[in-house]
Amino acid sequence: MFFTKRRIGAFLLLGFCITYAVLSQRIPLLPFQQDSAFHARTMPEILSVLAIGICILIIALPSPAEYVELKGKNWIVGFAFLVLMSIYGLTIRPFGFILASTMLLGVGYWLLGERKLWLLAITSIPVAVAFWALMSIGLGVFIEPLPWFLRG
Repeated sequence: MFFTKRRIGAFLLLGFCITYAVLSQRIPLLPFQQDSAFHARTMPEILSVLAIGICILIIALPSPAEYVELKGKNWIVGFAFLVLMSIYGLTIRPFGFILASTMLLGVGYWLLGERKLWLLAITSIPVAVAFWALMSIGLGVFIEPLPWFLRG
């Protein structure tokens, strides 16, 4: 859950720190302090910037209960998907969008555990063709659909 007690407190403190930063700009300066490096506003400005940064870190970083457990994950499949996407990027121009995307989807489904070839075909081919049609016909972005040897 995103809104924990820790984050709610950080949001409240962030609001206070932003208000403190804005109000610190109302501190009057004497004429000779206008160009000096250290004056009456310096410490409030530094404190508010540091506190705002810490509040943002508390809000953005996960709490100890939200840490992701890295043991027991199938890292080989994750690495295989990275290799598969790299191969897809290299084959999309020579093979065309439809064939390269069909192979990407089919091998991706196979890596996820689907072994029925007919199911791989009926799920990957229509998705690739539909996405190509959406991009080419619907949005007007030309993507070469076929391999180089079938282009005529």
